[in-house]
Amino acid sequence: MTAVEAEPGRHDDEADEPGWEVDPDDEWGVAVITTVGRQLKLRREAAGLRVPDFGRAVGYGEDMIYKLESGKRIPRQEFLDRADEVLGAGGLLSAAWEDVKKVRYPKKVRALGKLEARAVEIGLYECHIVPGLLQTPEHARSVIGAAQPPYSPDDVERMVAARLARQTVFDRDPSPALSFVMEEGVLRRPIGGRTVWRRQLERLLEVAQLHHVVLQVMPTDCDTHSGLDGRIELLKFDDGTAMGRSDGAFNGRPTSDPRQLRILELRYGTIRAQALSPRESLAFVQQLLGET
Repeated sequence: MTAVEAEPGRHDDEADEPGWEVDPDDEWGVAVITTVGRQLKLRREAAGLRVPDFGRAVGYGEDMIYKLESGKRIPRQEFLDRADEVLGAGGLLSAAWEDVKKVRYPKKVRALGKLEARAVEIGLYECHIVPGLLQTPEHARSVIGAAQPPYSPDDVERMVAARLARQTVFDRDPSPALSFVMEEGVLRRPIGGRTVWRRQLERLLEVAQLHHVVLQVMPTDCDTHSGLDGRIELLKFDDGTAMGRSDGAFNGRPTSDPRQLRILELRYGTIRAQALSPRESLAFVQQLLGET
């Protein structure tokens, strides 16, 4: 990536990373970003600016401008606003952000986010990590960054941003009913180091005290455990429909089949009964925080 000196008031990281790579398998995303890139190029040419000159004006390198104009890179809002100003687009390039922001995250994450945004009830049993809906930015970065083979720094940031965007579910009005069950072992693994982990435990305590959230811990000394097949997720919608998924059932694929949903609901309900009560779970997390 070719870097140039940023304009006054802009940050170096904005100059180096004005966008994210486009997933070639995301047809809708490719179409949107290609259209925005074409409009950007047409307006630059109409303004009589060469790529090097335009790059200097907006504070980005030539290589990045070519990627943005060819639809290979997803622009950030700050870039579109700056380009709109430099090219005198009268707000049209800035307005493109309304379309771009719908496709800036990976296709699978967008699909999950849409379902969570519609759900009136969300139930999740997670056995290996803190659920994404509960992760702090620092913890999410540590979890995603630990993957092998490793993601590029740019991909890590894109995935972290996508995970955090889903957390707007907590701000909805009316609030959905949310329940989470996590393994004790997960809560004893300080991913990201002491400081990051303390903040993560504090976040769990904050969320657990919300009126529409129930958080439970599955203790390691439980002699009966109905969640050994892996993660379970259940979403219920206001029209009476539902969707569920489990690592250990139906090939891990999402299902809306009533019979299969009953099986997942039975397993999830049993797991909740076997876990510590919400009050006991809250006390347990508080104890862990005191020990960290």
